Amino acid sequence: MGRIVRLSAPLSKSGRVHSPRGFESHPIRQNWTHFGAGSPNPADRAVGEACASIIGANVSIERARFPRIEGGAAEGGRGVKVRKAVIPAAGLGTRLLPASKAVPKEMLPIVDKPVIQYIVEEAVASGITDIVIVTGYGKQAIENHFDTSFELEFHLENRGKHETLEQVRRIDDLANVIYVRQKEPLGNGHAVLVARAAVGDEPFAVLWGDDIILGDPPVTRQMIDAFERLGGPIIGVQAVESIDYPRYGMLEVESIREREYRVHGVIEKPTVEQSPSNLAQIGGFVLTPDVFDILESTREGTAGEIYLADALRTLVQERPVYAYEFEGRRYDTGDKLDYLKANVELALQRAEFGDEFRSYLRSLNLGTAA
Repeated sequence: MGRIVRLSAPLSKSGRVHSPRGFESHPIRQNWTHFGAGSPNPADRAVGEACASIIGANVSIERARFPRIEGGAAEGGRGVKVRKAVIPAAGLGTRLLPASKAVPKEMLPIVDKPVIQYIVEEAVASGITDIVIVTGYGKQAIENHFDTSFELEFHLENRGKHETLEQVRRIDDLANVIYVRQKEPLGNGHAVLVARAAVGDEPFAVLWGDDIILGDPPVTRQMIDAFERLGGPIIGVQAVESIDYPRYGMLEVESIREREYRVHGVIEKPTVEQSPSNLAQIGGFVLTPDVFDILESTREGTAGEIYLADALRTLVQERPVYAYEFEGRRYDTGDKLDYLKANVELALQRAEFGDEFRSYLRSLNLGTAA
């Protein structure tokens, strides 16, 4: 069964953790220091040991000692396995109001599965074993979804609904799930930063909580393979029409081989004239842990938020960063039209009712509405 861990500590905008037990404040790189073998509290030591076994870290009261990986995790050494994915899911979902007022946008259904389940399933199919979900206030439904529901399982088993029961149990067993709370909505870069203690000194994927991206092989697998070939951080990209340039971070690149590029710069939401290429920053990332130091020192933008794109611009100046033009279909489920497209297109792929649904769509009078 997949294991679930919840980590939470007060976090300031500077990335410092303030221990509720009164220990000295430490930088985020020494996060969760009130858990671990050096704690004077036996209960804390037990929790620290449990966290260490799941996160893959040796957490102590003096310092969170995340092991260095042979081959150079921070340097992006070849041979380093990517086994963790961070999914920021703390946003307010304002684009989908009023539907997202009481229901997290990540839990809105695409046919009969919530958005975030598609994302987790794609990550697991790519070889990811540990999922770090960054949540916020009002997101408890996400935790409940990936947890065991004893009452529901008993109800289904008691009524002989064994196929549905297996579907529910498969959700529990998908992966080890670690939850980290983002105390304030301080930007997507900050959301990645608060996952630092759970990630440790390992390369990791970043997948957005409202982006369903489907491919064969899975898109995250494609990016991990590119990371292993190139030995450096990977930005997932797609070619977009010029009308969409002002919606994305557009990349200045140098072609290496088919679908692979060296990144020289990122321009956030440029005009058509300003954009250095037609490649947009879409599809997630595979990053190395040195990005955390950059995020920690990244200045807040005009809205008081820390953006991952700003950190990537710095990273490009410090080390080789690459872009991979993935093969797959992306649905931005935070956009109402794309949300509808995802429901229709994925419903058509369902064996149990896809043909009947297709016939229904053909029967519709799709003339101009009155």
